[in-house]
This record gives sequence, C-alpha cells and structure tokens, in this order.
Amino acid sequence: MDTAAKRTVPGAQSIARAAQLLRLVTSGGEEGMPVAELARRAELTRPTTHRLLTALRHEGLVDQDERTGRWMPGPELYLMGTVAASRYDITSVARDIVRSLAVRTEESAFLSVRRGDETVCLLREEGSFPIRSFVLSEGVRFPLGVASAGLAILSFLPPHDVDAYFERHPELSREWGAAHSEQRLRTRLRDTQERGYAVNPGLIVEGSYGVGAAVFTREGHPQWALSLTGVEFRFGPDRLPELGRTLLAHAHQLTTRIAAAR
Repeated sequence: MDTAAKRTVPGAQSIARAAQLLRLVTSGGEEGMPVAELARRAELTRPTTHRLLTALRHEGLVDQDERTGRWMPGPELYLMGTVAASRYDITSVARDIVRSLAVRTEESAFLSVRRGDETVCLLREEGSFPIRSFVLSEGVRFPLGVASAGLAILSFLPPHDVDAYFERHPELSREWGAAHSEQRLRTRLRDTQERGYAVNPGLIVEGSYGVGAAVFTREGHPQWALSLTGVEFRFGPDRLPELGRTLLAHAHQLTTRIAAAR
C-alpha cells in the first residue's frame, strides 16, 4: 500500500503494520521470531509491536511459544492458505520438477515466488550430497536481488520496475552489506541477463553459494524462480556452467507447464 493510501483510507496504517508483522512472523519459519527483532525490522516501538501481535493472536493469525516467547504463524493462516492455494499455489505443478532438479544436481533445490518486493520460498527438495546449505527453507523471505532467486526475478523485470524498486529500497546495502549497493546489484543484474541465470557467491552466508533462474507467466513476467544452493567448492568454475544449464532447462520446463495449465 502506498503512502498516500495510508493517509486517506481510515485504518489503513494499522492494517499495513499488521500485515507487515504477519509477513515478518512467517519469514521466521518454524523457529519463529522474538518481539524485539520484529519491532526492529518493522521499525515500530516494542509496545506497538506487542499490541498488534496480541490482537493478531486473538484472531488466530499468529501464536506465541510459551517457552521461548517467539512469535510464529497461527492456525488461521494455515486455513486461509489452503483456500488461497487453489488460486495462487503452483507447488503441485512444480514439485516433480524441483525434485528432478535436486536429483540431477545432487544439491538442494527450491521454488520461490515473487510477492511484492520479496521472494518467498515455497518448496525445498534435498539433494543427495551430504553437505548442505540451510539459507533457504519454506516460508523464508528475501528482498528481490538478495538471494539468487530474487536476483533472477529482478534481472528480468522491465527497466522502469527495476528503477522504482531501487528508489523504494535505499536500505539494501545497509541491511545486507555493501555487496548489495545499487551499483553492485545492477552489475549482477547485467551479468544475470547475459548468462541467463543468477549467481550468489556466498553473499548471504559465507561459503554458501546459490544459483537461480526465473520462471515466467504466460504473459512473460518473471513471477517465480528455481534455485540451487550448496557449499562453495560444489559451485566452482568447472561445474557452474553445467549447473546453470540444468537449472535453465528445468526453469523452461516449468514455464512451459505453467503456460499450459493456466
């Protein structure tokens, strides 16, 4: 919701804050997130954050672990999600492709979806290689351009959408490090466009590499991404092109299947 709408629609600011907290809570995955971290990320005071979370818990949208005090998704979110899945979820269409990607490469394979200015992981399939990266799991969110999935999606958005994204998010380098400054991200966007797939050389967790390829709607918009993650030595220059080709082939297969199914 834009700033003007928040000023003119009664109650819009409270709804926007509550929605932001819901997104942050779900991004914490099964471990949840403490109230102090939620307040910091939402840029709210701790009392305001606790008040909103308490109201959301009353509605069953979030829950609190009595032992740790961490907040996590509530049962009503599950029920809502099962209804929304019939319209928005493509995991049933994509699951065997993600599994095939994990089998072929022996690395952990993922399906992520674009939601606004973020990507959300929908599916994870483990590869057979015993050393794994655990940067991604179902429900984890990253800003576009940070993880390889979001970098792949951002690379194939129209230029004016990319410009607008950077205008909305000057905080990327502050929150994710100098490697995520606009100038350096734009260089990686160009590299991704030329190569066809994105590479994240350990920029989120040192030694944990990722590659991502965009998956497109019938109209040609990058709405999803397939990605692989693993340890650095598995993504060296001798193997990376092969991984990229395999990833692109699976992404093309999923794009074709989505176009045929919708």
